[in-house]
Amino acid sequence: MRCKLALAVTTMVLVALAGCQKEETEAEKLARKAEADADTVRMAEAAYEIAVFDTITWESEEARLERGGVVYRSSCEKCHGQGGGGNGEVALEFQIPVPSFVAPDWPHAGDLEAIRRGTFVGHMGESFEGYTGQMPNWGLVSGMRTKDIDAVAAFIADRFGPEPSQE
Repeated sequence: MRCKLALAVTTMVLVALAGCQKEETEAEKLARKAEADADTVRMAEAAYEIAVFDTITWESEEARLERGGVVYRSSCEKCHGQGGGGNGEVALEFQIPVPSFVAPDWPHAGDLEAIRRGTFVGHMGESFEGYTGQMPNWGLVSGMRTKDIDAVAAFIADRFGPEPSQE
């Protein structure tokens, strides 16, 4: 009888303690996720090595750009769009602000190294509607091969750039 009483009291205490635990708010969950995402970007930045790209060879520039187009269509187009305007189907569906590669103020236009770094490392985006936008770090978490990062960066640098101003 004593054992049953002790078990009942223990169960009641555990149930009471479980009820006292603070429920994490949605804002706290988002803040925790944003911090984890930011930490992943920091880790990717620390892992990025520019010298790795110096060892990549291509049969030809045409082969590099062809491979870059394949990678772009399979990994980038859904957010950045077919024409690089930041209007891919995922960006539109989830209303995610995605940089346009053809905007006059896109800071990485024609800068192969900056595009490689951005693709490998990713970045935190702006917060909106309870979501922190994030460019995936394709080189660390997503595991995109360095050669594919080089190819897609070359493709973006070659195919996209600011549209001429209409003056």
